[in-house]
Amino acid sequence: MTMATRRGVLAVVTSVVLVALGLGLGVVVGDALGIRTEPATQMEPAAPTAPDLGAPAPAPRWTTVDAPEGVRYDAAIDSLLEATADAAEREGETSLTVVAGEGDDADDTYLLTGTPTGLRIEAASESGAVRGIYDLANQVRTAQPVAENLGEEITSRLPFRMVDMGAVGVEPDPAAWEPGTNYSHASEAFAQVLLPEAPYIDEAALAEAFSDFDEFVRHSLANGYNAVAFPGFVEFVAFEDVVEGEVYASEDEHRAQALALRDAFGPFWQHADDLGMDVFLRTDMLTLTTPLEDYLVDTFGSLDTENPELWEVYAAGLDELYAAEPALDGILIRIGEAGQVYDVEGWDYYSQLAVRTPAAVRAMLTTLSAQAEATDREVIFRTWSVGVGAVGDMHTNPESYEEVLGGIDSPALIVSTKYTLGDFYSWLPLNDTLEQGQQRRIVEFQSRREFENFGSFPNDLGREYQYALQTLLAANPNIEGVWVWTQDGGPWRAGPMTLYLKAGFWQLYELDTVVAAALARDPETDVADVTAGWARQWFSDDPETVSAIVQAMDLSRDAIEQGMYIEAFADQRVFAIGLEPPPMMWIFEWDILTGDSAVLDVLYAISRDATDGDIESVIAGGREAVETVEAMRDAVAGTDAATWRDPAMRDAFVGTLDYELDVLRLLGAYRAMILHQGQWHDTLSPEAHARWDADRVEYEALAAAHLETYEGNIDYPAFNLTAAQLGVERAERDLAMAWIARVLLLLAAAWVVIGMLAARTRLVRRPGAAAARASWIASVRPWRARESTLGMLDLDRWLLLIVPAALLVATRAVQTSFLSWAHLAVVFAGWAIFALVVRLFVRRRSPWPVIAAVGGVVVLRCIVTLVALSFSGPGGYWFAFWTEPVFRTLYIAVAFALFVWVFVAGGWALSAQVGARRATGYVLAAIGAALAIPAAVIGAIGLETALSLWNDQMGLLPWGLARILGITTYLEIPPETPWIAAAVGVVLFVAGLLLALPWRRRAAASVPA
Repeated sequence: MTMATRRGVLAVVTSVVLVALGLGLGVVVGDALGIRTEPATQMEPAAPTAPDLGAPAPAPRWTTVDAPEGVRYDAAIDSLLEATADAAEREGETSLTVVAGEGDDADDTYLLTGTPTGLRIEAASESGAVRGIYDLANQVRTAQPVAENLGEEITSRLPFRMVDMGAVGVEPDPAAWEPGTNYSHASEAFAQVLLPEAPYIDEAALAEAFSDFDEFVRHSLANGYNAVAFPGFVEFVAFEDVVEGEVYASEDEHRAQALALRDAFGPFWQHADDLGMDVFLRTDMLTLTTPLEDYLVDTFGSLDTENPELWEVYAAGLDELYAAEPALDGILIRIGEAGQVYDVEGWDYYSQLAVRTPAAVRAMLTTLSAQAEATDREVIFRTWSVGVGAVGDMHTNPESYEEVLGGIDSPALIVSTKYTLGDFYSWLPLNDTLEQGQQRRIVEFQSRREFENFGSFPNDLGREYQYALQTLLAANPNIEGVWVWTQDGGPWRAGPMTLYLKAGFWQLYELDTVVAAALARDPETDVADVTAGWARQWFSDDPETVSAIVQAMDLSRDAIEQGMYIEAFADQRVFAIGLEPPPMMWIFEWDILTGDSAVLDVLYAISRDATDGDIESVIAGGREAVETVEAMRDAVAGTDAATWRDPAMRDAFVGTLDYELDVLRLLGAYRAMILHQGQWHDTLSPEAHARWDADRVEYEALAAAHLETYEGNIDYPAFNLTAAQLGVERAERDLAMAWIARVLLLLAAAWVVIGMLAARTRLVRRPGAAAARASWIASVRPWRARESTLGMLDLDRWLLLIVPAALLVATRAVQTSFLSWAHLAVVFAGWAIFALVVRLFVRRRSPWPVIAAVGGVVVLRCIVTLVALSFSGPGGYWFAFWTEPVFRTLYIAVAFALFVWVFVAGGWALSAQVGARRATGYVLAAIGAALAIPAAVIGAIGLETALSLWNDQMGLLPWGLARILGITTYLEIPPETPWIAAAVGVVLFVAGLLLALPWRRRAAASVPA
């Protein structure tokens, strides 16, 4: 076998190996993306029913109210008398007698006896007696007869009914809401109370906050709740009882601050307890301060959350806190979200996502549950967690739930879980993990639905809540309560400035708070009657007006489900990158209309497959939602303003429906545009492109009008359309980019064809033909690179460099639609460094052989990319990447093989000049430098910052990802990754340098015989 033949065989084998490795890489990428769907079992709430809308019952005049003495009785009686004073009509006289025994205070059962003019509440406990008074107050507020339940025993199916803290301590500052771009999850509650230095508390602000808290607790008790989650934990702990070492030095301001905060808020907790409201401190884990973190690291070597001794530090803090504040009933823990998005600037209390394994969760709960048992308290553990692995999906995966929590059966432990199989979105199945486990369970609901425009749209969830509770209670007898978020969830200042009980149209989502409590007490409650009672309490007692409001609320779920979601996508479970994306991915998240290719392309493909290609039916869902809101608006606007308790409430209701109508029209136009865009990339149909273009014009007009009308409006804020507009700008360039790619492809192909044919035709005499020939030969037979460049004219030599470089620049510019300088900078910097290092090594030797080899392969690599871009531009390129597994795998295989072949060919070309070892060293050193320098620059900038900038310009992942969770956090990319890459680059450079150095053999010494 000749040398040429052996080289040819080696080249073929190398190429086959590289393609095989590329195919393997393509499979790995596909597995990592993990894009798949499976059917989702939807909840099946009952159909709306018509409530009894008879004439409103006038409130009686209370002649006497005879009840035992006590703060709880006083609060309940105040509620009853205030409701009576506020009633639109009073008629007749009634007395009330309240009798309570010394029974179990957890039982709020009571019997209403007597006569309509002499009511009597008989209860075995104080809780039952007080609950009876509150229920009478509710009858008055909703214009129902106070004697309606005469002779009936009233009991509560679920004894535990908790609320969040509403908007207590949150300042309604319009300036903070007007920008609409603050996605921090920190409520900044009590920000006016807390001072950065001693005495740490503003007493005047504290008094206002106490009044705020008192109003919230009384209101929540009247609604039927008996527990509250109060934010904070480590803020109130001085860690004086830690067994080993000292967390805070005696002069440490953290210690003084903790004691000051405890003194300030202790009366809040005691007041709630006096009124009959249990108090749980709500915290993320790990919750830290700088000295606490230093102590844990110094003591245990790291934040080792699998070490039970670490949790003993927190247990000691709880011992200290419970001893000082007996009104506290326990702690509520979340491990699934933490970090900067919840931190308050300038406040050295923060959290970390550090509890990430089943062993860590079990160590935490075992230690803290034992502490709770010893102190007669309780630990509420939330299963809400996001990420990879058992802890990451214990919220939605029954097997993971069992792996994490199985066998932990402390009587002091309560497990809290959202009722949906995911976050608080529509279209999600019922969370079946609530049907398992031996632990005590509570079910979480959210009134101010964060993902459905923060409760600013009518959204009657009563029938869905009822279905959830009835189904879960039938399956799991361990469910004993609910936790209802009246205000919290998501960013506080990115939506409307609706603050529970104090600002905005909060009465709209009060309905879901009221209905959740009613269902917790009696899952068979007629939710239509609850809606009617809510309408009578807040808006009107006129039967026709109440009927119109109830009619609008009956339609509200259809409007939300069809207008804010794309049903063909939303009614399936979608999986990607090891996670389960939510059903509302085109709004990522809250109010950010996304424009990235990953979401929109996959959304189109799933919708297409679900409807057998009938994209028009998917688009029609948006129009149907608009028609539904029009009917809702007609119903409410058709009421007589004179029948409303406050005409301003009617204006608010009509205004919010006008707002919803505008938003859903905007979303409908955007839906049509993105689906037709996907259809064009999918089918290359000119008609689909024409429809996309028409949709684009309509969307841009509606977007401009939407922003003009609502931008800066704190009651009806404009959606964030930045990401969507970036997507539109990229889409507008797709067709032009496709044509440029076709022209470049033609030129590149001509260059290659000329190179292939030049030796056998007269083309060889033409200017540049010799360069094309050398480029072709060196790229496929790099061992002939040197001979192919001999005797070339200067023009041909420079063309060897200019043509590949220009083609590379043009191809990458087209691939990024001329919009991503960051991408181009990294790519070109890498190639420039590689070329410079090789050139320095080559020194006085001719650089043209390696230029011909590397440049020739670069041309072939660009041709592969240009082929993919030539169909429908960069948008089509990424569409195929996200949605076509076969194309993606083949493309990666060929692209990877050619990319590696660049370096193989370069080294092979150099070997003829310096030998195989040194040539390998040249290439390795150049690769190392090209990797290390850009990686170090990215590391200095910060990986999150760099990725966010790159993604903003490329539009591959949701624009909101960087603003909300962070790309590195969401994808679990270690922030030190660029430094690791730089270190690898340095190792390659050093290894290459050692190989590149000339090795001289030491002459053997002569040894005399």
